[in-house]
Amino acid sequence: MMEFDTPDSERKRIMVNDSRDTNGKSAFGLADAGVEARMVCGIRLMLAVSALPMIWVNPAGLAGFSEYALLPVGGYAIYSAALGVFVILRKHFIVNKRIHWIDLGWYALIVFYTGGVNSIFFLFFFFPILTASFHWGFEEGARIAIAAAALFMAIELFVPDSAELPRLLLCTTFLLAFGYLCAKWGESKVASGRRLALLRDVSRLSNPRFGVDHTITNVLARIRDFFQGSSCILVTRDGDAAVYALRRVGDGNAKTSTLAEKIMAEAAAPLMELSQAKIIAFSRPSRTAVSLFGCADAYDVSKEAWETYDLRPSQKVANLLEAESYVSVPILLKNGEGRIYVTSSRRAFNKADALFLNHVVVQAFPVIENIELLDRIASHAALRERQRFAWDFHDTAIQPYVGLKMGLSALRNKATEDNPLIPELDRLLLMAGQVIGELRDYAGMVKSGAGVTEPVYLLSLRRQATQTREFYGVDITVNAGNGVGISDRLAAEVLQIAREGISNICRHTTARRGAIDIQAANGWLAIRIENESVGAPSQKFMPRSIMERTAALGGNVIVEQDVKSGTCVHVEIPI
Repeated sequence: MMEFDTPDSERKRIMVNDSRDTNGKSAFGLADAGVEARMVCGIRLMLAVSALPMIWVNPAGLAGFSEYALLPVGGYAIYSAALGVFVILRKHFIVNKRIHWIDLGWYALIVFYTGGVNSIFFLFFFFPILTASFHWGFEEGARIAIAAAALFMAIELFVPDSAELPRLLLCTTFLLAFGYLCAKWGESKVASGRRLALLRDVSRLSNPRFGVDHTITNVLARIRDFFQGSSCILVTRDGDAAVYALRRVGDGNAKTSTLAEKIMAEAAAPLMELSQAKIIAFSRPSRTAVSLFGCADAYDVSKEAWETYDLRPSQKVANLLEAESYVSVPILLKNGEGRIYVTSSRRAFNKADALFLNHVVVQAFPVIENIELLDRIASHAALRERQRFAWDFHDTAIQPYVGLKMGLSALRNKATEDNPLIPELDRLLLMAGQVIGELRDYAGMVKSGAGVTEPVYLLSLRRQATQTREFYGVDITVNAGNGVGISDRLAAEVLQIAREGISNICRHTTARRGAIDIQAANGWLAIRIENESVGAPSQKFMPRSIMERTAALGGNVIVEQDVKSGTCVHVEIPI
């Protein structure tokens, strides 16, 4: 079907994406995580190796030293070296919370066998606290710190001779205090990483080929997931229009539509009542709390300061959205206005959440406006294409019928009244007139776009399939599932992919039958291009042109070849 490259396997899968793995992490993020994992393993091994000479060379210098101390230290050194080998081999299970708890157990054994409360290896406890805090955040770091303090105090029960109450209390307090600080710093680091990832994602999601509705819906979904909210609601209006566009992304169990719902200004008024110059953070202490205990804070962008906001309008919005807490940010559009809400019934939002939501909006929505402009240009181009198609259709299909009718009319006029063919000629004239009327109605519908029961790109694809059957003798069946609705820019790309597939069948195979199947399901647009088997084994190939177009859309290409069933190219595009 294309210029051929020869792979080794019968079935070749070409994965094309935007440098992201199946878990949604970027390739650069995975590289950074690998560097961090190797660094942590190196420090772990260094701690283990540094303890060995201290015990081996001068054990008498360690108060309360046990003759079995070399066993846990040596075992921990072997364990650390094994972890380092696994990290080099890129084993994914190394990034696991259990690793920090295993480290904590090893350090408790080392402290127990090297003097208990008086052991100088007490400082090793800070390593799992630091790694857990900076990798998993506050909760995990706090758990490790509390567990380390509890283990350190429990050693007192098994090493009574080493008991020094002031030292025990001092070390335990230091463990808890330093552990709390590490957990808070680690939480800040994790939160900063998540925020940077969100800002990167909302920029990457801005693919103009998917259309503005798809992009806005994905941005709202990412915002809701980041804030762990119940829903994310966007209300916008173009210019001074009386109609608002409402978009809502609920929890994972709710079905989300990419298309905006049109609502009148009266229905949108409660959501737009909040001041456009204010960033609002509202929360209630609990579901059973009286409304008077609610708290509403507003950030004045012009003053760059927080102030207490009137509770009545903010509570009114909370009751309307059935939310215990929400943050709301105004959206300043070039030719309109809007407001975004993130609501929650499980957690209370704070001022930092509101300010960061404003950062996301400031970065994402100017790009979305540019996408909308490109979408309008593409829609206008599609309209021009429909007009051109209508003109071509008139010249290539309607005019021949007009000429046929004129010829039949002239033939009818030459016939005498007693000619037995007159009834047949009259019937043919009537049929030609009916066909001309139907074709003109169809051309008018295509030109205006009204009354068209399927997308224009499918009409163009069916027309090419008809031409392929007439010129090449290859019968191409075009099938599209119900509900395959895509933007004009993506439709243009899909049309080019399908056309390239038809061209490949005609130029590079001897097949007389083929099929184009287009389906949409589970957030993916699947294009299946296949041709029948011609008996001989097909030469293995890579559809370069189709692959490159699919790569630009962030999709996948799969090629399947079989002597009996023929060749099939699967194209998967995320929508």
